[in-house]
Amino acid sequence: MSLDEGFGPVSGRVTVQDAVYLQLREALLIGRFDPGQVLTIASLSQTFDTSHMPVREALRRLAAENALEVARNGSARVPPVSVARLDDLCQARATVEGLATELAAQAITAEEIEALEANIVLHEACAGEEQVYAMLDRNREFHYLIYKASHSEVLMQLIDTLWLRYGPYMRMLSAYVQPRMKAEGDKAYTRNHRRIVAAMKSRDAGRAREAMVSDIRDTQDLLRTLIVE
Repeated sequence: MSLDEGFGPVSGRVTVQDAVYLQLREALLIGRFDPGQVLTIASLSQTFDTSHMPVREALRRLAAENALEVARNGSARVPPVSVARLDDLCQARATVEGLATELAAQAITAEEIEALEANIVLHEACAGEEQVYAMLDRNREFHYLIYKASHSEVLMQLIDTLWLRYGPYMRMLSAYVQPRMKAEGDKAYTRNHRRIVAAMKSRDAGRAREAMVSDIRDTQDLLRTLIVE
């Protein structure tokens, strides 16, 4: 990803560090950076039109969350991908997000279910129009709508950390999906989501959890075929 793409200048002495951090964090979450891509303080400072200090602090914070690897010279690298790391992350995701889904199925409101159904419509529209990043953003929104319905602050924090570390794999997924969206059809990416919503409507917590785990594992199986070691 070019460092000039998707970012804007930040200003304000009080909030500049947070602004840089949040923009970088969002970019990592949605897979805007390639696995192994190096991010230098100088280039990021130019991109954000700010001094080195807030960039250095943002990189430090992201490294503390295991989203980046920081070198001695202060530059940072997006973690490389591996099958072992993918399997480890997906095992954790299936466990934590499966539990959050199970809890959500017992507490979700009719309004929240309507929001999930509306999300699926938007998700499929993005796929039909071949808007890969918008589609992946709708995917994340769907998952987070469910996890927030679990009303577990601890699980939400764990999930947020796992998704941040999953960023390099989202990049791989976007590169794979982009040229195949039209051929695979707009409903190819929401089958498990529809299963989850059906289980939520019937308050079947076990079935909801099973569908969520399938969603995670299906993507894991695909990504395993894309990783070259």
